[in-house]
Amino acid sequence: MRAFNLTDHSLASIKRVDMPTPSPAPDEVLIRLHAASLNYLDLMVAWGRLGSRSAPFIPGTDGAGEIVEVGDRVKGWAVGDRVVPGLLVDWAAGPLTSAVATRMRGVTMPGSLADYAVVPATSLVPIPDQLTFAEAATLPIAATTAWNAIVTGRVRPGSTVVLLGTGGVSLFALQFAKAAGARVIITSSSDEKLKRARALGADLTINYQSTPAWDDAVLAATDGIGADLIVETVGATTFARSLNAAAIAGTIFVVGFVSGMDLSIPILPINLKTLRIVGSNTGSTANLADAARAIATTGIKPVVDRVFGFEAAVDGYRFLESAAHFGKVVIDLDA
Repeated sequence: MRAFNLTDHSLASIKRVDMPTPSPAPDEVLIRLHAASLNYLDLMVAWGRLGSRSAPFIPGTDGAGEIVEVGDRVKGWAVGDRVVPGLLVDWAAGPLTSAVATRMRGVTMPGSLADYAVVPATSLVPIPDQLTFAEAATLPIAATTAWNAIVTGRVRPGSTVVLLGTGGVSLFALQFAKAAGARVIITSSSDEKLKRARALGADLTINYQSTPAWDDAVLAATDGIGADLIVETVGATTFARSLNAAAIAGTIFVVGFVSGMDLSIPILPINLKTLRIVGSNTGSTANLADAARAIATTGIKPVVDRVFGFEAAVDGYRFLESAAHFGKVVIDLDA
């Protein structure tokens, strides 16, 4: 089969190779992958900051395809089923535990930048009928994370949700929040991206370059009350402003760390506002299934910015690294 191997800790070390097609164990399935989508996590793995240190290694966290072989003990799945596997393949449902937190596709085990992948049958979710493989490949990390943010933040009609940036998680959260009847405020440094966010339903957009104190703008727009949920996708440089922009008893759902991992923040606002600060490690297969059902029911369409052919996968990584994307970056394994 065709595959990419990560041979060192740089994007330049992602090399196209030919490898034997794997075979499923009795409780596994073999998937013919048709698309993969890239996440900041994929960059972290390629840079050597996270994940497997053994080389060579098949990267690519998210993928979508169809089952071509089932193990002897697999029930409920058949050859030809269109599926997406979750990121943490052993986390079927319930709270995250150390026992199920080790194996992560494209991080600590082979990922999606190959023609075929073997995964446990318990990690699979059916693809909603209205989604292409390219769209479905965006679900495991971005849609699941966004869905869990909305659920954790108890978003309902009249809630105010603040989203930082216009990456995949933020745009899924925008669509889920609007489906729930919430008011959505989103930030970006690009007026063009903010225009596109308004077309998706954003109620208020803030350019944080021209309005660095975006937290004050959130407070002004909410009559000083603040946001019920802030999906914190940036990290160190924005966290103090997220604390300021949050409403009393609000939730800060911590997703990303693109601006750095080390925080220095005031504790008093957390106490005075009785804030909930909740970390995210994507979600379980059950969470992915919930997100997929919500997408199927509401007709939400994943926002795919650009699709790269399989041979141009490294160009996809570099486009993601540039931060020019709006939504998701996808690799089409059939192109």
